[in-house]
Formats: sequence, structure tokens, C-alpha cells
Amino acid sequence: MAVGTDKAKVKKESGHTFTFEGRSKSTNQAVKGDVVARNEREAREKLMRKGIQIISIVRIKKTRAKKITQGDVTVFARQLATMMKAGLPLLQAFEIVAKGHSNPSMTKLLMDIRGDIEQGSAMSKAFAKHPKYFDKLFCNLVAAGEEGGVLEDLLDKLATYKEKTESIKKKVKSALTYPTMVIVVAVGLIVLMMMFVLPSFKSVYEGMGAKLPWLTQKLMDISDFFVARPLFLPNGLWIVAIFVGLILVFLHFNRTSPSFHKRVDAAMLKFPIFGDIIQKAAIARWGRTCATLFTAGVPLVEALDSVAGASGNVIYEEATQKIRGQVAQGISLTASMLGTQLFPNMFMQMASIGEESGSLDDMLNKAAGYYEEEVDTAVANISSLMEPIIMVVLGGIVGVILVALYLPLFNLGNVVG
Repeated sequence: MAVGTDKAKVKKESGHTFTFEGRSKSTNQAVKGDVVARNEREAREKLMRKGIQIISIVRIKKTRAKKITQGDVTVFARQLATMMKAGLPLLQAFEIVAKGHSNPSMTKLLMDIRGDIEQGSAMSKAFAKHPKYFDKLFCNLVAAGEEGGVLEDLLDKLATYKEKTESIKKKVKSALTYPTMVIVVAVGLIVLMMMFVLPSFKSVYEGMGAKLPWLTQKLMDISDFFVARPLFLPNGLWIVAIFVGLILVFLHFNRTSPSFHKRVDAAMLKFPIFGDIIQKAAIARWGRTCATLFTAGVPLVEALDSVAGASGNVIYEEATQKIRGQVAQGISLTASMLGTQLFPNMFMQMASIGEESGSLDDMLNKAAGYYEEEVDTAVANISSLMEPIIMVVLGGIVGVILVALYLPLFNLGNVVG
């Protein structure tokens, strides 16, 4: 028997939440639950009035709710699979994982799902009510596990899949983030020098009465432009504001306009150096997702529907929908993939071998592993090459500015003479 907390009452009452275990005096059955009170003494009094003999009572520390990430979902899938493999009943395993989670938002989400399951809903349908956190792929795998009686195995496979795909996402982001951040810092440094450092030197040179070298004069002209106030702000701050505004507009349209997002994804695939990494990452995720679903016994046509959404690139998503349509008409997967011209020859050959030998899931997993390693190597190589290149570029910019600033000092002796 369990005593739950009335959510409506909890919202109205102020105080701390205490979790308790005890025994009902009327039925002599074990009870547990939560109670809200200003302190432990008041909590004990409330429980005694309800006829509960307290065995233990602990105050629940309030923690700040955080955004639920895919990392939280991955940890949940792994922990739930482990609990179920250990022989714990599903609802008990759900409760242990939920209450043991460090993120209160995730705890609340899991307890809501547990409530749906307890009322008789299938687990896959309970997850499907929260598409923001559990996508179609997740729900399809859970449904396949429920139908085949191998839920814990598929949850384990799902956790492994999410770990690998999240890892490759982070690597691609790190490859793109590092040079972007350096460019932003470089732009900020140049603006600061133009607006605050060069004007100080200009006043010193004007006091000397020396004729400025060509390079110094050009920098001073640029500095004058940055400091000038045609409106209520200096031009330098307007440049920064426009730069930030363009980034925000780009992000807004990329998030809200499907056609713009498609053009961006297409351009990213053709981008020098980074485009190759993005393409290999998309192919690795495509292969890993398809293999995971196929292993779970999901029919290929249905699996491709989930693969499209998990590819991470609109170009590959649309191509996958075309492949799905052709496979539904009886065309082989390899022949359908060939028509998109998006998959490398090696990936196509491995998929073809898998189809012919009846081990498509195994071959796609191997192909995905190969391209994941390719992404790892490419990111490592870019990181090692970008650092010296960026240092040389930044050093060159700062060096030119410093040389331009100190050139007039070299002519100071001629002016005095």
C-alpha cells in the first residue's frame, strides 16, 4: 500500500517536503509517501493524525530544476535496463531510477510516465505523450521490446545507440565551435583596440607633430571611423550590434523557416573541410539508427521513417523519405540509396553485402563504426591544424597593429633633428 501526495494540496501548502515510511495502525500494512510541512515535528504530527506509525522520515532537499537533455534520457535508459536485468519489477525500477535522478525536472517527467504505466498504458504510448524528450525512434524500439518480451535488452541497445550518436554530435559541434569562438574573440579584440587603444596613441602623435607613416595613418583613419558618432552610439558599437543581430536573425530563420534550414544544411555539406565531417557524421548516424531498429525487428519501411528524423540533416532526411517510398514499392535498399547520390561507395557496398547475406543490421553497424572513427580522426586533425593557423592569423593581426603604432616612434629622432 502506498500513500501518494495530493498535488493540488502540495501547491497550496508552503513548507518542506518530507518522504516517509511507516505502518498503518488500522490495517497494519506498510505505507510510504510524501508529506508537506514547515518542519519535521509538524510532519510527524500530520502523519500521526492519519494513523500512521512512522518508521523513517527524511526531508527532501530542494534542488533547482534544470532543462532535460538527451544525456538525461540516455542515463535513464541505461539505468532502467540495468534494474530490469537485475530482476526488479518495471514500476519499482521506474520509481528507483526517477527518484535517484539528479535533475528534478527529469524526476517529475519519469514519475508522470510511471503513473500512466501504472494505470495500464503501454510503456511506448506513455513515452509517446512526451515527444519533446522521447522521439519516434525511442518509442518504436520500446514498442518492439514490449511486443518481443526483450524490453531490457532493447533499452540497453537504445542507451548504447544514444551514447554513440550524442558523442558524434558533440564532436562535430566542437569542431565547428572552436574556430567560431576564436573569430568572435578576434573581432571583439580588434574593435576594442580601434575604439580605445588607437585614439590614445593618436593624441600622443599629434603632440609630437610627426608625420605618420602610411600604415599608421590608415589604422588611425579606421579608428576614427570606429569612434565617430553619426548617431547616439559610436560606429564600432553599431558594427558589433549589427554583427550580433545578423547572427540572431540567422538562428531565428534557421529554426523557423524550413526552406532556409534546408539551404543551410545543403551549404554545410559543401563547406570546405567541415562539410566532409558533417557528411560523415550524418552517414554514421543514419547507419547506426537503421541498424538499431532493424536489430529490434522493426520492419525496414517503418524503420526508415524513424531514420529520416534521426539523420540530423534535412538533405539526408528528404533522401531517406524517398528511399522509404522506393523500398515500399519493392526496390532494394541499396538500389534506392544509389539514386540519392549521398552515400559513399564503401557504405553502399557494405549495405549491399548485408542485404545479400541477410546481415544488414550487422553490416550497417560496422559501416557506422567506421565513419564514426573517420569523424574522430578528422576532428582531431582539424583541432591540431587549426590551433597553429589561428595563432598565426591572430598574431599577424595584432603584430600589424603594433608595428603601425610604433612606426612613428622610430621617426622621432628625425623630427627632433
